[in-house]
Amino acid sequence: MKVHVLDIRVRYGETDCAGVVYYANYLHYFEAGRTEYLRALGTAYRTLEEQGIFLVVAEARCKYLGRAGYDDQLELYTWVDRLRPTRIDFRSAAALKGAQRPIAVGHVVLACLEASGRPRRVPEELVRRIELCDGPAWARGP
Repeated sequence: MKVHVLDIRVRYGETDCAGVVYYANYLHYFEAGRTEYLRALGTAYRTLEEQGIFLVVAEARCKYLGRAGYDDQLELYTWVDRLRPTRIDFRSAAALKGAQRPIAVGHVVLACLEASGRPRRVPEELVRRIELCDGPAWARGP
């Protein structure tokens, strides 16, 4: 799997007083995308944590290009564009369902840590499952 697509419906509580998705919620959407990307690979966050392996956000960026509102359906695209010994660079793009234009694009770097907080290598099994990808051309961003 190179690109994972997750459908999301915007809930009322995710919008601001203008009726649009509150900007910080895109980071929550990106997290949901990463979680489901890993689950689709056969690796759940919970399982990693039970093994003493933690993937923590070391860097997060988001660029806003459009807007979504209450009850809109979004397609969230998630892919890995870089894999380093102790880090995974994820890209994400949110688009209104059926659109070929993102309303938000993001880049999140996860650091792989031991329970003690010390860096550790990304598990080999996970490395083998990840396929690096540039993502959809229309979805590239920061």
